Amino acid sequence: MSRHLLAGVIGITFALPAYSETAPMAVAFHEGAIEAPLSDAPGDATAGATVMTTAALGNCVACHQIGTMPDIQFQGNIAPPLDGAADRYTEAQLRGIVANAKMTFTDSFMPAFYKTSGFIRPGDAYTGKAGVEPLAPILTAQQIEDVVAYLLTLKE
Repeated sequence: MSRHLLAGVIGITFALPAYSETAPMAVAFHEGAIEAPLSDAPGDATAGATVMTTAALGNCVACHQIGTMPDIQFQGNIAPPLDGAADRYTEAQLRGIVANAKMTFTDSFMPAFYKTSGFIRPGDAYTGKAGVEPLAPILTAQQIEDVVAYLLTLKE
């Protein structure tokens, strides 16, 4: 690689903004809602749709139906449909529900996607052993913001 090309790549790398994230233990819930974004980077609705439909990530469609995603097969029906979510909840409420739904709905069976401790009998992947807290959150702060960005597009 030429020195000029290498210098250009290094310059571009250093020109990229550094985004910060709120750590899971530092998240402030207010009546189940999280007012402040968890990441300095804005949410990306397209990336959020990917998180919501990827089994190894959020996999929201395993439990919820999403009418705007008719090509996604085997959508669940054990949780409320997500259509119209942006009409029912504020951005802060959606962020809180995605991060840890039990802060809003105490009897929810929805997993806490941005939580690292306070679990009951956590497993250590597929080892058959108990997990040791703090565990890594299921989703990153940016992925939470991306899912919220997508949910904000779901209006009646």
